Amino acid sequence: MARILLVEDDEIMRVTLHDRLKANNWLVDIAENGLKALNFLEKNTYHVIVSDIKMPGLNGISLLKHINKNSPDSDVILMTAYGSVENAVKCLKQGAADYMLKPFDMDDLTIRVNRLLQIQSFKIRCESLQESLPSSEIIGSGPSHNTLMEMIHKIAPTNSTIFITGESGTGKELVATAIHNQSLRADKPYIKINCGAIPEALIESELFGHEKGAFTGADTRKIGKFELADGGTLLLDEIGDLPLALQVKLLRVLQEKELERLGGHNSIKIDVRILCATAKNLTNEVKQGNFREDLYYRLQVIPIEIPPLRNRGDDIPTLCAHFLHEFSHGRSQKFSLSKSALQHLLTYSFPGNIRELKNILERATVLASSPVIEPKDLPADISGVIVPNNTDDTTLAAAVARAEKECIFNTLKKTGYNKTMTAKALGISRKNLWQKLKLYGES
Repeated sequence: MARILLVEDDEIMRVTLHDRLKANNWLVDIAENGLKALNFLEKNTYHVIVSDIKMPGLNGISLLKHINKNSPDSDVILMTAYGSVENAVKCLKQGAADYMLKPFDMDDLTIRVNRLLQIQSFKIRCESLQESLPSSEIIGSGPSHNTLMEMIHKIAPTNSTIFITGESGTGKELVATAIHNQSLRADKPYIKINCGAIPEALIESELFGHEKGAFTGADTRKIGKFELADGGTLLLDEIGDLPLALQVKLLRVLQEKELERLGGHNSIKIDVRILCATAKNLTNEVKQGNFREDLYYRLQVIPIEIPPLRNRGDDIPTLCAHFLHEFSHGRSQKFSLSKSALQHLLTYSFPGNIRELKNILERATVLASSPVIEPKDLPADISGVIVPNNTDDTTLAAAVARAEKECIFNTLKKTGYNKTMTAKALGISRKNLWQKLKLYGES
């Protein structure tokens, strides 16, 4: 629900404007001068501030400067009975969203506030659409794919929490995007956050936001992902990597549908549908004390398990055709697979799943000597073909690469795709592991 702050020193005007704004079902706070408005701004975030310019003490221009510095996402409408074209231009240049000359029609004010609220909504949607549009199609033709699509179609229109599991590279994020796009919230924000990619010291602020001065460097108030997703959908990717201390706060937010920003004391109501995804086995994580049992059951309302590509052989030809068509776009060649090359791909286990298949085909289209990809154009650990060159260590290098890749993925599976534990077991740094996984199409 939109929240409006009305700042007006004239009592009759203040009451009249308050009643008209409240009639639109907006939350409206009123301040009789600029100083009292500052008190409200310290406690709350407002979508729109409607303020008179000429007031005793702190005037509207000074209030505008404060808002622009400390709450830049809020829009300000300035009002005055002593206006001119020059004053209007000056106010707009200093950051006001609109300017109104008293007396004005009350319906005109409502229209202007509504327009600003719509623009704010569009901005959030544009940010989320930029994330959700690319590669949003789920490709496949086999029984597992058809079952998955039926499940998405059935659960998308609900508001239930969805718990998506599957090995890394199976397309969990695509499934989450498809659920949002087919939901009743499709025209609302879709916000994603990778819980494993953000440092532990920052993730609380990313999720829940923070108030100015909450910690060193917090120079302005920050709106968190939950608030940005209000009315829409929030994807908590790699939820298994969320620190234990934050799992308690997340559980409270899910249960009570309200949050407090870091450093704040006021509860903020939210309406967000939660989708979460993980490559970890959270049942084992719960047993090992790495994940709260109560949060696990709170999230697992409707579970979806995406099978690995090695169990979806019927989808491989369709996926290959799709990726080759994508790589052909914008080039002078139309790529295809020979029957023997496809057969090698059908018998490969794909530890990196669909992401690995895509990277293999992209490399093949770049390095192949003809538009028809042959077994020799595929990696040696898939085709078994070693392409000779002038170096003496080709065979050894290929064998070492195959052994390294197999060792890494076997260890990943044993640790439940916990990258920190995997790096420790392999005796390498987490950064080194990340680089090797990226090389194998598994980042």
